[in-house]
Amino acid sequence: MRGLNRVTLIGNLGNVPEFQALEGGISVAKFSLATTEIFKDKNGQNHTQTEWHNIVIWRSLADLAAKYLQKGSLVYIEGKIKTRNYEDKDGSTTIKSYGVAFEEFINHFPLDAIDEIDEKKIIEFCRYLVLERKVSASTQNTAINAIKFYYEKVLGGKRRFYALQRPQRDKALPVVLSSDEVQRILNTIQNLKHKMILSLIYASGLRISEAIRLKIKDIDSHRMQIRIEQSKGKKDRYTLLSPKALELLRKYYIQYKPIDYLFEGQDAPMYSARSIQQILKAACQRAGIKKNVTVHTLRHSFATHLLENGTDLRYIQLLLGHESSKTTEIYTHLTTKGFDQIKSPLDTLEI
Repeated sequence: MRGLNRVTLIGNLGNVPEFQALEGGISVAKFSLATTEIFKDKNGQNHTQTEWHNIVIWRSLADLAAKYLQKGSLVYIEGKIKTRNYEDKDGSTTIKSYGVAFEEFINHFPLDAIDEIDEKKIIEFCRYLVLERKVSASTQNTAINAIKFYYEKVLGGKRRFYALQRPQRDKALPVVLSSDEVQRILNTIQNLKHKMILSLIYASGLRISEAIRLKIKDIDSHRMQIRIEQSKGKKDRYTLLSPKALELLRKYYIQYKPIDYLFEGQDAPMYSARSIQQILKAACQRAGIKKNVTVHTLRHSFATHLLENGTDLRYIQLLLGHESSKTTEIYTHLTTKGFDQIKSPLDTLEI
């Protein structure tokens, strides 16, 4: 996750155009959040890159002016998450998901001050998500985590315990590609940089966030390892450097000459996660892959193919950086090794 140098809140609370009154005394406030990062280019020159985020918040007008923008709650949440190493499998969408969940939570009680919403109302909101909105277990958990994050981390309060049962996550198995499908996808890519990124993610079992943060110094061609620094859970680990990936890396380095980050963006120090997702989506379409494939599918496929080739589950756990072996054990449900030896009872019938 990129470092945050400055957060700027644009907008004047007393400026009438900032507010649009709607029926029932409800208003919408529009303001912009700017995140600014300073980085060096290939020539060592400093550059400033600013990203703007347009935010629309619905609250009662009086409460909005008095409590919301002055408090900057979502800005606090975003800033807090960025200064910690919260991220998920698709590259730091925790910021967005927590912001959306917390915004829905406070808008559920438009007449209540944010810091005065008590435990009873929090439980009421969680039940509303389950009984009325019928959201998934994952969305329920995100809402609970976002609420706890605000009151405990942003406000610095004591840990809160709510008298409700945490929903169990849906036990859906991840999508996995066959070796042939991975080969077809990679063979459709002509651009060397694009092919290098997806090949390395698959060859080393990387998360997308890990791939875009890789630096040249992290590649150890002598020990044939890649060092992953401060990944999920703020842990370092080593993973495999494939001989084929190294061969491709050397061609890539000669052509693109990266300075610091292995995969540089066109106008940014790092390549964007969104661009990688688009590269894979286009490659899947060209390869005729109908499965619901994401960049993380390549990581799942890496682990499953290792297991099918006889790699011990403990080594796979270390390569993936899993805290618990139970997380890695899901790949035992994905492998097709030995399936060809199992005979269906239908095949014994004369029909």
